[in-house]
Amino acid sequence: MIKNYNFFNLLDRFIYDCENSKFLKKNGTRFQNGTLQNYKSMRSLLLKFCIECKTDLRINNLLRCTEKEFNKEKIYWKRVYKKLTNFMYKDCNHYDNYVGANMKYLRSFFNYLYSDRGIDTRSISKLFYVVKEEIPIIVLSVEQLNFLIFDKSFSKDLPYRLEKIKDIFVFGCTVGLRVSDLLKLSKINMEQVYNTFYIKLFSKKTSTFTRIKLPDYAVSIIKKYEGKYNTLLPKIHLYNLNKYSRELAERAGWVHNVEKTRKKKGIIKIIKPHSIKHFRFCDLISSHTMRRTAITLYLSLGMPEQLVRRISGHTSTSKEFFRYVKYSEELFDMEIDKVHSKFTKKS
Repeated sequence: MIKNYNFFNLLDRFIYDCENSKFLKKNGTRFQNGTLQNYKSMRSLLLKFCIECKTDLRINNLLRCTEKEFNKEKIYWKRVYKKLTNFMYKDCNHYDNYVGANMKYLRSFFNYLYSDRGIDTRSISKLFYVVKEEIPIIVLSVEQLNFLIFDKSFSKDLPYRLEKIKDIFVFGCTVGLRVSDLLKLSKINMEQVYNTFYIKLFSKKTSTFTRIKLPDYAVSIIKKYEGKYNTLLPKIHLYNLNKYSRELAERAGWVHNVEKTRKKKGIIKIIKPHSIKHFRFCDLISSHTMRRTAITLYLSLGMPEQLVRRISGHTSTSKEFFRYVKYSEELFDMEIDKVHSKFTKKS
C-alpha cells in the first residue's frame, strides 16, 4: 500500500533542515540566505496556487508501488505541472527564467525527500522541466564609463546625492564586486603596498578570495569619504541606489530607446513600460549594471578569462560568466567589422 504524506509539512521540514544545516549542498556547504529565501518564495507561490486553483498537493512514497500505481502518480504530477505553469504564466505573469527557477527548487525538494527522508518518488522530479532564457545584459561602454570618471563639468553640476551615486557606480564598474559585497567594504578590506592600493575580500556566496588592484581614481573616491562612514563607500539603500543610478544615467544623456524582451514558453514577448512609449537605456540601469560592466569591459578589452574570474569570483564552470564571454565576443565582432570596413575602403 502506498504511503501518503502532506506536501507542505514535508516542504516546511525541507526549508527548516536547509536553514539549520541538517541538509547541505552536494559539495557539503550550507545554503546561503538568498537560496533559502528562494525556497520560501516557492512555498508561498505553491500555497497561492493551491488556494486560487483549488488544487491539493500530496507526496506518495512509491517504494513498492506497482506499475499501475506509478503511472497514476505520473499522470497526477503531469497535470500539476501543467496547471502550475499555466498559473504562473497567465495569472502571475511570470517569464521563463522565474518559472524554470521554481521548477529547479521543486526538483531540489524531491531530491531531499529521497536522500534525507527515505521517500522514493522515482523519476517524478524529471517531469518538472527547467526552462531558461538568456536575458540581454545592460552594460556601459568604455566611453560612457570614461565620461563618468573624467568629465569634471558633468560632475560639477550634480547634486550631492547624485555625486555619491556616481562615485559608487564608478567604483562598482571598476572592481566588479557583487553589490552586496561592494556596499559592505570597510577599512579591513583595504591593503596598501607602498603606493599601491588593493581591495581584498572573501565572498561568502562563492567561498572565493578576491584581491583587486585599484586605479588612482578609485583610490581618490575612497579617500573622499574617509572618516565619514564606517564603510569605504557612502551608505545607501539598494532601492535608492537603483533609483538614483537611473536618474544619473538620464542626466548623462543616455536616453536612446532600448527594446526589452522576455520569453514565455520560449516565445519572445516585448515588454512595454507603463508611462512612456519605449524603454530608454537609462530606465534599465540597475545596481547589477556595475558588476556586468566591469566583467564585460575587462573581457572585451582583452584580459584573459581566468584573470577576470579571479576578479569576479566566478568559478571555471559558471554558466553566468559565459554569458559575459558571449556578450564581449559580440563587442569584438563589432571592432573586427570596423577594421574590415577599412580594408574594403582601401581596396
